[in-house]
Amino acid sequence: MRLSDEALVQKSKEGDLQAFDELVRRYEGKIYSIAFRFMGNHADAGDLAQETFIRLYQSLASFRGDSAFSTWLYRIAANACRDELRKRQRRCVVSIEDMSVVSPGSVPVAGGVDYSPEEAVQRREVQQQIQACLNELSPDHRLILILREILGMSYEEIAASLNCSLGTVKSRISRARYNLKEKIKTKEELLSEDRRLLGKGGERNALS
Repeated sequence: MRLSDEALVQKSKEGDLQAFDELVRRYEGKIYSIAFRFMGNHADAGDLAQETFIRLYQSLASFRGDSAFSTWLYRIAANACRDELRKRQRRCVVSIEDMSVVSPGSVPVAGGVDYSPEEAVQRREVQQQIQACLNELSPDHRLILILREILGMSYEEIAASLNCSLGTVKSRISRARYNLKEKIKTKEELLSEDRRLLGKGGERNALS
């Protein structure tokens, strides 16, 4: 019989390492996904996923069940990611082009779909553009898009995970989406202009 998260937490508090290992197996994919989307590379994602579960083990005794275990765990992961950004004092690249959960070692492209070489190149270009735009978002906006668009968390769950009001969550998601769309729009306009100029240059070279 599959034990609930709460039962596994209680067993873990009592020193049952197998129960804790089961919690890790149950959530490692989603935690890795949060870290990968936030940091933008597998090495940092692996380190931050590990850091999240270390923090979980250290603070497990303080979990009282006021919220769902998953909500509490996502808060730990979010704090670990933000702490890492503050420590580095730089922004990191992420991609939300693929909205499915990323497992350790997987490639961040839509799973189960075969693309022609031309389509694959186009998808990579689109992902790079989105990554560049996300790189310009604030950490708070980046994180809230990950929780909402990738994990599919409700506004209430996000509010509990980030320890903020429902109104703050709604307004932050709205601003984050707007900012991301505007940045993508600007990138597309710049790329279109670059292609136009390159096309003119090509015509001049062909005539010379």
